[in-house]
Amino acid sequence: MTRISEDEFARIVDGIRDDRESIIKHNPIGTDEEILLWMLLAILTSYLNLTEQETPCLTGRPDAGTYREAIRFVMRERMADNFDLDQCLTQLC
Repeated sequence: MTRISEDEFARIVDGIRDDRESIIKHNPIGTDEEILLWMLLAILTSYLNLTEQETPCLTGRPDAGTYREAIRFVMRERMADNFDLDQCLTQLC
């Protein structure tokens, strides 16, 4: 199982924040927060090499809370070191 360090997670979050305007412009469906969390989940899915069975299945119209919970689920056993995931998510949005 691929793990991610706090530094690497922070680097990804910082990159999304740096590209925030472009990401939102090219993905205009949803709130800004939903779009940024969706992008983070997509990047984590690729970075952590999640299989189809490990990738969260979102039903209905996901909102920011749904994306946050999916990210928490993905990260639950994949953090190389214990860090405050919610603080990082708050900094993203």
